Amino acid sequence: MRILLLGSGGREHALAWKLNQSVWTNPLYIAPGNPGTAKCGINVQLDITDFEAIRKFCILEKIEMVIVGPEEPLVNGLFDFFKATPELEKIYFIGPSKAGAQLEGSKAFAKAFMHRHGIPTANYREFTRENYEDGVKYLQEHSLPIVLKADGLAAGKGVVICQSYVEAIAEFELMIQEAKFGEASKKVVVEDFLSGIELSVFAITDGKNYLILPEAKDYKRVGEGDKGLMTGGMGAVSPVPFATPGFMHKIEQRIIRPTIEGIFKEGIEYTGFIFFGLINVNGDPYVIEYNCRLGDPETEVVIPRLETDLVGLCIAATQQELDKVDLRVDKRAAATIMAVSKGYPMGYEKGFAIDGLDGKYGKQSLVFQAGTTESEKKTVTQGGRVLCVTSFGENIEDAVNTSLDVLDHIYYEGIYYRTDIGFEFKQTNH
Repeated sequence: MRILLLGSGGREHALAWKLNQSVWTNPLYIAPGNPGTAKCGINVQLDITDFEAIRKFCILEKIEMVIVGPEEPLVNGLFDFFKATPELEKIYFIGPSKAGAQLEGSKAFAKAFMHRHGIPTANYREFTRENYEDGVKYLQEHSLPIVLKADGLAAGKGVVICQSYVEAIAEFELMIQEAKFGEASKKVVVEDFLSGIELSVFAITDGKNYLILPEAKDYKRVGEGDKGLMTGGMGAVSPVPFATPGFMHKIEQRIIRPTIEGIFKEGIEYTGFIFFGLINVNGDPYVIEYNCRLGDPETEVVIPRLETDLVGLCIAATQQELDKVDLRVDKRAAATIMAVSKGYPMGYEKGFAIDGLDGKYGKQSLVFQAGTTESEKKTVTQGGRVLCVTSFGENIEDAVNTSLDVLDHIYYEGIYYRTDIGFEFKQTNH
């Protein structure tokens, strides 16, 4: 099967690595990919927001399946473009319609959807420039801390947790009146703060049936002990020790099933992955956010644990036959640690040569490239999050230590990574 995977990060390298193992895959194209994905398939220089260029490539290369990694093309309606284009409509497409992608593309849409279908989430109100003064008054009367979310996509940066009224009102003004996040913060969702421990749960759905993939926990703060600035993710572990069968049953009954049923009832076309960003509040799960694709860096621990053929899984989703698939998962723990550029998530330099990517790190570990490029036949740093090391282990501590051992042998100028990923689960077996 001729497959096109869209994206260029660590998530896409993990997906490409898995897709390349399938008996179905021949060939695999990745657009635009990175030096890591080039070892799993053929990189193609395509702009993933240029729908016309994607159309031409799919026709030229007789593409039979498209898998979309990041959210932007989905929120912009790539699925709808395919279905409205006669030459493309028969291609298997993994990713939701524009309406389905609104679960990530609009916080207000997602909140209203959860409200309609009785899905547990924090209480909220939404405000725009039109009712700005009402918003200020609401903030002044709200309990602290207060969560402010830009409604639209803000590259993972549109959420602010405010510890004081002065900070909340200042941020509110910046978002709405000063367009801090551009179009994304024309509308702002104000939420109650939920206190608990977060986890990520993933499902693949055909819009009616679904399968729950392995869960994961990621680590967003740049510093050890979960301190410092928020990032796109410094690492992840899977499975999550507190995600017991009983807790996962609550998640399925209260959140996953009502979400998929809601999608079906509302006539939303959705074939692909749903990311449930959840929080465990005293043993009860609540939704913090939906994503219309797999998370990053969670993909880098979830996909390696998946033993079922990924292409077969995607075909089953397009044929509405997920209920017939036997999902097999590696029982071992997996941990990924992200190596970033010096200065990330603020300003950072790039173009530094990376040493130690020669693959001599044993069968327990995988290196997934994220922000890298080729320069003068060398792999060099290109982004804030440069690469990650995923390792298997008997437990999380074992997996983390193996990843740290591998990172000892990888070097570029300014390399930084956290050594305490999974710190709260040390000595915990699942």
